[in-house]
Amino acid sequence: MTQTARGRSLGEGVGTGAIRPDGILKVTGEFAYSSDLYLADMLWGATLRSPHPSAWIRSVDVGPALAMPGVHAVLTHEDVPGERFYGLEHKDQPVLAIDQVRYQGEPVAIVAADHPETARRAAAAIVVVYEQREAVTDARRALFDPACPHVLPGGNVVRHQPVRVGSIPPSAEVVVTGEYEVGMQDQAFLGPESGMAVPAEDGGVDLFVATQWLHADQDQIAPCLALPKDKVRLTLAGVGGAFGAREDLSMQIHASMLALRTGRPVKIVYGREESFFGHVHRHPALMRYEHGATREGRLVYVKAEIVLDGGAYCSSSLAVVGNAASLGVGPYEVPNIAIDAYGAYTNNPPCGAMRGFGAVQACYAYESQMDRLAEACGLDPVEIRLRNAVSQGSRLATGQVIDSPAPLAGMLRELAAMPLPGAARSSDLRSMPGGVAQTTHGEGVRRGIGYGVGIKNICFSEGFDDYSTARVRVELLGDEPHVLVHTAAAEVGQGLVTVQAQIARTELAEFPELGVARVTVAPADTTVGSAGSSSASRQSYVTGGAVKAACEAVRERLNALRAERPVLALADLLREHGPVEETREYRHRPTHPMDPLTGQGDSHTQLALCVHRAVVDVDVDLGLVKVVELAAVQDVGKMINPTALEGQIHGGSAQGLGLALMEEIQVRDGRVLNPSFTDYLIPTILDMPPMKLSILENPDPAAPYGLRGAGEPPTLSSTPAIVAAVRAATGLPLSRVPIRPEDIALSPASP
Repeated sequence: MTQTARGRSLGEGVGTGAIRPDGILKVTGEFAYSSDLYLADMLWGATLRSPHPSAWIRSVDVGPALAMPGVHAVLTHEDVPGERFYGLEHKDQPVLAIDQVRYQGEPVAIVAADHPETARRAAAAIVVVYEQREAVTDARRALFDPACPHVLPGGNVVRHQPVRVGSIPPSAEVVVTGEYEVGMQDQAFLGPESGMAVPAEDGGVDLFVATQWLHADQDQIAPCLALPKDKVRLTLAGVGGAFGAREDLSMQIHASMLALRTGRPVKIVYGREESFFGHVHRHPALMRYEHGATREGRLVYVKAEIVLDGGAYCSSSLAVVGNAASLGVGPYEVPNIAIDAYGAYTNNPPCGAMRGFGAVQACYAYESQMDRLAEACGLDPVEIRLRNAVSQGSRLATGQVIDSPAPLAGMLRELAAMPLPGAARSSDLRSMPGGVAQTTHGEGVRRGIGYGVGIKNICFSEGFDDYSTARVRVELLGDEPHVLVHTAAAEVGQGLVTVQAQIARTELAEFPELGVARVTVAPADTTVGSAGSSSASRQSYVTGGAVKAACEAVRERLNALRAERPVLALADLLREHGPVEETREYRHRPTHPMDPLTGQGDSHTQLALCVHRAVVDVDVDLGLVKVVELAAVQDVGKMINPTALEGQIHGGSAQGLGLALMEEIQVRDGRVLNPSFTDYLIPTILDMPPMKLSILENPDPAAPYGLRGAGEPPTLSSTPAIVAAVRAATGLPLSRVPIRPEDIALSPASP
């Protein structure tokens, strides 16, 4: 039981570890995901994709596919009823390839058939004549070589965002430079892209789909179908993970086109290999950094060039570049800054949103630099960070003042004071690098400790009209009052459904008739106003704020009615008056675009800090790494649901571990070499170590309940902490992630 700010005891209100309503169903396998959708008369859709990263399309012959029994439709770009291009930020991506393909896996044609295998065989029977051409796969060449072919007609620069503060002095007492590389990471959600489109009697379509942003999907789908938005109705189907990859469209327009053409429901479910081609990934990055400091370790300047490979289309690269630029020096006070962040078009797989969103790549580089600077100054890695840490009142690289608590120095001290784990027990092979494969019994194993610090913006930035809508209704069901909360916010596994109910219980706590069992969260759909995207760690902030505001309005109306009829119980009041319903929009404080020349401006809503310490054991002979322990301190402003919050920190840390040691989409000459969970490795329960957590609550006065978005920050700082620990164990510079065994084993290890 937790006492709320209004002094009422709430068993499952804000601040408690309320149980997730979908939790038991997911654990037992009974939860219905989008891939489980079924209608008796449905058809199955399949997609023909380009095998080439760059080619002209000379002809497409759909005749062999149409001739197959059971095939009901085969569509190409000529069959798109409306606009032929869509995009999350720019409409640069064709619904189906028109005269060329720009990446391996680009959709060329779609098929509907009465059996999924028939649909797949029909897609394979389509004859496409390609004329291959040079693929642009080097991001730096794409940006800086005038002779490089253009991937899109406007050139290869998605965005160039400079940041300029002060002036870079010609020299400093201590200077360290480094070049860093981040590989292409996949979101690796377990539920593949899937959904069902159902043609409606009014000529529209009802789409049930796993997505992160229902209204953005609707905005993109409707023009391509030549339909008004109100005839494209979306309902969120069960989502099996997202992490950013479901912000962009995948099968939505294709299924809708096939349903409208055939007049029957059409279901599309990607297989695992197709999923690797069917969604965006984390931007690979090439980064050059130079840090200048005094002999005492005080930063004097930072120079950086950050190149992010956006692949063939824009997706959310504009915002990713903005984040990398604005957060490119980290949570440190730096008087002089010169950053140039670029996004490049290439013929590599398209990249877009993934947990951390540009800040992850920059964090790996600036934290690696801080470790180098510590060594050059003869300082402990924690001390170098303490001497430069931001606090409330500090300015970011953009000039924005941190106007809420930012206790980074205290967080670092607390982290460093946490007890370290004991030595590995050689009798338990699971504790060794290589694990139960029994590659070692302790020979050649060295221990290392490393630290990482990250700062992440929360909510959308740079002037985006970022808001959420909530409708709250109190009504009688039978003879009992109930609360219905309705938003379009996507529950993607983060526990948002639980949070919405917790807020309703808190704000309506003065009506004891509305017990825990009488608060329901309606399925998310487009019949209520937009809630924005389930990304940028924003939903608890923005949708939470909208639900809070709508509940407050309902509470005021109920109190006004009760004041008129003081003797009536709530049930009698509702029976006499009818349901009470209020809809509210919630917007956070305004943000502003970064200046295109200097990068200055109050571009962010809120900032969140997380610090990690990693302890690793490394087999320097075989190049194997065992993360023995992760410890983290994170400031969350206010815990809405402590249990879910811990899960977010564990999950973000696990994805950071994956980026550090194992996760990478291998791309060679624009072609993906490992589109499977056999060859694309993600951490398992055996790879994820025990974690020590300290969760701080320093409320942000501008946020609902003082909360601070928490899902992304642990993804930033866990990666550099783990890599720093491996460096400490091996003595190797290790400037690229993920670290591969050959990076350790084939290099001369330090004695």
